[in-house]
Amino acid sequence: MVIYIGADHRGFELKNFLKQELANQGYEVADVGATELDPNDDYPAFARKVAEKVSVDFERARGVLLCKAGVGVSIVANKYPNVRAALVATPDQAYDSRTDDDSNILCLASGYTDRDMAKQILMTWIQTPFSGEERHVRRVKQIQEVELELAQTVAEQALATHEKLREDDDA
Repeated sequence: MVIYIGADHRGFELKNFLKQELANQGYEVADVGATELDPNDDYPAFARKVAEKVSVDFERARGVLLCKAGVGVSIVANKYPNVRAALVATPDQAYDSRTDDDSNILCLASGYTDRDMAKQILMTWIQTPFSGEERHVRRVKQIQEVELELAQTVAEQALATHEKLREDDDA
C-alpha cells in the first residue's frame, strides 16, 4: 500500500511530522507537496494530487490531506470517483470511518489537531481494516451508484450542451 500525503502551508509542518511517523512504521509514503513552506500556496492543488492518485488505485492506495480546518481538502478530494475522504477529529472517528465507510483519504485539521492527536488518529485510521459487514458493503455500493449516476448526468448534460451549440452554429 502506498500512502499519498499532501498539505498546503497551514498543514505543512504536521504533514512532515506524520510523513516521518509513517516512514518510521515502515509504510511507503509519497509526498505530493507542498515540498517547501509557501504561505501563498492553496490547498486545492495538493488535495487534487492526492485524490487523483487514490481515485485511480483506490483498492490499494490511501491518502492523507491536511489544511487548517481540513474541510477544504475534504471537499476537493470527495469530487473524485472512488474517493471516500473523511474529515476526522478523534481516533474513534478514524476507526469508524474505516470500519463502516471504508474511507481511503484521511483529512486532518492542522489548525485544531496537535501532533500527538494527529498521530493517534493516523495510526488508528491506517491500521483499521474495512469491516466488510454486509450493511457497510451495501452502503459503500450505494455511494458508488451515486457516483455513477452523477457521472452519467454530467455526460448527458455535456452532450446536450454540445448539440445545442452545434444547432446554434448551424442556424
